Amino acid sequence: MVKNSDMQKHFLTCEKNWVYFTLIGVGGFWGAYTYLLRGGIFCNAQTGNVVLMGLALGSAQWEKALYYLVPISAYVLGAFVSELLPNPLKHRLNIRWDTILILIEMLAVLVLGFIPDSAPVQISQIIINFIASMQYNTFRQAEGVAVATTFVTNHIRQVGVGLAIELRHRRNPDKSHRRKWSRHGGMLFFFITGAVVGTVCGNLIGGRSIWVTLVPLCIIFVTLLHADLTTERALVEQKPSGH
Repeated sequence: MVKNSDMQKHFLTCEKNWVYFTLIGVGGFWGAYTYLLRGGIFCNAQTGNVVLMGLALGSAQWEKALYYLVPISAYVLGAFVSELLPNPLKHRLNIRWDTILILIEMLAVLVLGFIPDSAPVQISQIIINFIASMQYNTFRQAEGVAVATTFVTNHIRQVGVGLAIELRHRRNPDKSHRRKWSRHGGMLFFFITGAVVGTVCGNLIGGRSIWVTLVPLCIIFVTLLHADLTTERALVEQKPSGH
């Protein structure tokens, strides 16, 4: 249940719902992109890679097992960097890490689009592993509700939980639980939408299709930068929820 204090709290621009819906749409696009064009895997999360490494170890395929350490290490590095850099950069540039991260993602996407389809898929996989990890560790709560912007396992679970609560409290006039439920449902919807758009674009224009995600990322970046330099300049020390 969402607390009333959360309903009244002032949220930073980087915590707004639309930012998270947009980011998870981009995440769905990236998932379709890597699966369709970059090796048939999903780089937004690492559960699959850990399972595959375990299978390789169990089959005594030592070289294959070591290979999976590469994407897993890239994900670990992304979390490591995103945990250490925010404060030093914020104090030097007076701009939030969230804003800088979106710029980093835009630069990474620009580079990815120039990588030939014939290039080793590991290059693209490692880059997306790295930036997806930083994004997951940075964007944690959408207006007080804990969400993830790179995968949807918890969002699917929360939709099921929300349906159970809806049934259990169907005669209760208090419907405040629907706020959290609808948030997770929205995240799931936009992830699927991003995956659909990514599939269509990938089939049409190949590897350069990832440049499509520069548009939503640019909108987020300009909005966050404007807030950092104007309306939220005095709030630069305020941490987003969940940090």
